Amino acid sequence: MPCGTSGESPTLTFDEYKRVLALTVEIARQRVPVIAGAGSNATAKAVELTRCAKQLGADATLQVTPYYNRPTPEGLYQHFKKVAEVGLPLVLYNVPGRTGTNMTPETVARLSKIPEVASIKEASGDIAQIAEIGRRCGDRPTLRRPADAAVR
Repeated sequence: MPCGTSGESPTLTFDEYKRVLALTVEIARQRVPVIAGAGSNATAKAVELTRCAKQLGADATLQVTPYYNRPTPEGLYQHFKKVAEVGLPLVLYNVPGRTGTNMTPETVARLSKIPEVASIKEASGDIAQIAEIGRRCGDRPTLRRPADAAVR
């Protein structure tokens, strides 16, 4: 999971981001999925990073709730829906202690109906919320590489 939001990504230039991701994909050689951090508080930037991740061969992206902006549930839905249009699986990342926004189980359930939404990294620390997300979303397929990807 290169370029995660708690690590180096906020300080990387776009060229550095591409280099880190390209090296990770090359080294992983499809032996393990590469989930690229591609979230941003700006929807256009999250889309751009997701397109880049797709072009460089990442298997999915990690998409943090937009930080500082404190979007409404509808704003969250529209943000992630737009990123999903790139056509790469998304791992939603709910970390309200860092972003100031909690993605509710209702919003997660709504987002889970978007085919590109593959899973969630739920870091609210609220066990009841985590259980409610599981109850509302049920069993979903796990993240898999495309069928034509050869595992070496």
